[in-house]
Amino acid sequence: MSRVGDPLVCLPGQRLCLSDPSHVSGQGTYERGGYIYSTLAGVVDIIPKDNIEIIEVHSSGKETLVPSQGDIVTAQIHTITQQFCKCYIKCIGDKVLGRQYRGILRKEDVRAAEKDRVEIYKSFRPGDVILARVLPITEAHTYQLSTAENELGVVTAHSEHGGLMVPVSWTEMQCSRTFVKEARKVARVVPETVQKEMNK
Repeated sequence: MSRVGDPLVCLPGQRLCLSDPSHVSGQGTYERGGYIYSTLAGVVDIIPKDNIEIIEVHSSGKETLVPSQGDIVTAQIHTITQQFCKCYIKCIGDKVLGRQYRGILRKEDVRAAEKDRVEIYKSFRPGDVILARVLPITEAHTYQLSTAENELGVVTAHSEHGGLMVPVSWTEMQCSRTFVKEARKVARVVPETVQKEMNK
């Protein structure tokens, strides 16, 4: 990694080098499974310090916000199958992204319990807006997501008739127009008014 030459340009999730006593993760990178990976699209910077090299990645020009492991993201479902659903990631926390990133939510990552009983169609529908957590990056261009926490899942949905859906339990939402109920993996979102009271 200490080679002198052209700048090394990398993508989010790209493996950069071994993580060992002489190479440690710095800004714009993370360590997983004995390797250092990039969290940004940018240029690799190697900083020598006390007989070790700190591996950092700096975005060229304006910093590009990209999802990274552990982030809570807002995404919209666009395709569902029996094994997974695909979505577009639109926000990281409360920050709206300048571009959409592709995400995939697999059947086994929908719930923390009774994973073998999960049915994608009873958890999500195309058009649903969800809160999800980013799992360790395994593919450079697709982010694997999880809703296996109470606070994660569907936050906004519309029924087959186009009416806004209202949560009636953690597994069902009801159309505000027809009152027909549909199965969903509902996010246990704390209302803003309650959150303010808790923070006082």
